[in-house]
Amino acid sequence: MRYAEIKGITLYSEEDSMDTHYYLCPPEEFKRLQDEDEANPVSVGRYDRSNAMYFSDCDIDRADPALAQVVEELGDRANGMCARLRVEDVPAGTLYRIDEYDGFESVMTQDTYEWKVA
Repeated sequence: MRYAEIKGITLYSEEDSMDTHYYLCPPEEFKRLQDEDEANPVSVGRYDRSNAMYFSDCDIDRADPALAQVVEELGDRANGMCARLRVEDVPAGTLYRIDEYDGFESVMTQDTYEWKVA
C-alpha cells in the first residue's frame, strides 16, 4: 500500500483466509470482470480485462526507486514470510542486472561474473 501511495496509485484490498489481494478497482468490480472473462470462450486473451485490474507486487520493477524507498522506510516490516528485503547500492554507471533463481534475487555486476574470451 505504501508503494501505491508513493506512485499515486489507488488500490483496493481484499483479504481471504490465505492472503491479501490488491486491485486497481473495487473488489466487486474485479469479480464482475473476472466472471465476464470466465464466461468468454477459451482464448489467449481471455482474462486480459480482469488481469489488468489485479495489482501484483511481483510486477514491480526491482530497480524502481519507489520500491527502494518503501523497503528503506519499512525496514524489517517490508519482509514477508519468504522475504528478507534489502536495498543494494550500485555505483552510477555500473552495468548490473537482478538475477532470480527459485525466488531468490541478487544484484549481479560485471565484476561478479567470471568472463571467458572467445
